[in-house]
Amino acid sequence: MSTSVSTATLRGRDLLSVADLSADEVERLFERAAALKTEDHARRTSGGLVATPLAGRTLAMLFQKPSLRTRVTFEAGMNQLGGHAIYLTEDVVMGARESVRDVARNLERFVDAIVARTGPHEVVVELAAQASIPVINGLTLREHPCQALADLFTMRERFGDLRGRVLAFVGDGNNVYHSLALLGAMLGLEVRLATPDDYGPNPRIVERATELAAASGGRLVFETDPTTAVRGADVVYTDAWTSMGQEAETEARRDAFARFRVDDALMEAAGPGAVAMHCLPAHRGEEITSSVMDGPRSIIWDQSENRLHVQKALLAELLAA
Repeated sequence: MSTSVSTATLRGRDLLSVADLSADEVERLFERAAALKTEDHARRTSGGLVATPLAGRTLAMLFQKPSLRTRVTFEAGMNQLGGHAIYLTEDVVMGARESVRDVARNLERFVDAIVARTGPHEVVVELAAQASIPVINGLTLREHPCQALADLFTMRERFGDLRGRVLAFVGDGNNVYHSLALLGAMLGLEVRLATPDDYGPNPRIVERATELAAASGGRLVFETDPTTAVRGADVVYTDAWTSMGQEAETEARRDAFARFRVDDALMEAAGPGAVAMHCLPAHRGEEITSSVMDGPRSIIWDQSENRLHVQKALLAELLAA
């Protein structure tokens, strides 16, 4: 399904990249997520009635990669909004058992939207091109847009205005960094990356993020020394050194990233106001220590919870009448 960026409505649109959105559209998503979060907390404490804008709607969740947060938050989110989600496992292997085109053309007849969690980014691009219903990128090797939206929403809760804030990403220039760089640049942040040589991000993503930063007053910074990168940062962010599909590189990556662990010393170097974030799952003792994850400067569990609220806002914007 072809998409065009417009501030008029998100209804019927795809979300393949955070760059598919405008800053105004992100702000609208954040406002709705905040309202839904307040409503959800009230439901949990008082048991009050909540709105069900997606009653009768169905989401197909097409997952070729393992998941805890993405699966549970999308499935629970659809349920809480009055809709239903169907989890499709690797039994539906696109391109092997059935072509991506045929999967898309079947699903568009059955459901109202698709969230796909896969490897090659081209899979979600083809799904969107072939399906007449919204397609949401639940993770590809290129981007993780829902994660970045939840992360920047969490920073907004913590710090208020995001413009000029500093997010220092310590580790691999991977899909999570790509989405954070794009969204952070769009919203006027300084996004830093500390990574070893040969583990940098996709140059095309950097080029696009640089364009967005030029328009918003944001900035991209690249370092090879993590201590330099985190100095004065508001957020010290990390991710697993070895992503899904890179298991054969595990030992080499442990050696390359040994200096890039987020521990108490690195948090001290960042400064007293810095907080720690991690998209999870975490390998405790590798890219981050338990003392940081479970310590008073961690907002990791807040960002995990916010996947639910931000994705509910996204689903409501894409699907509600």
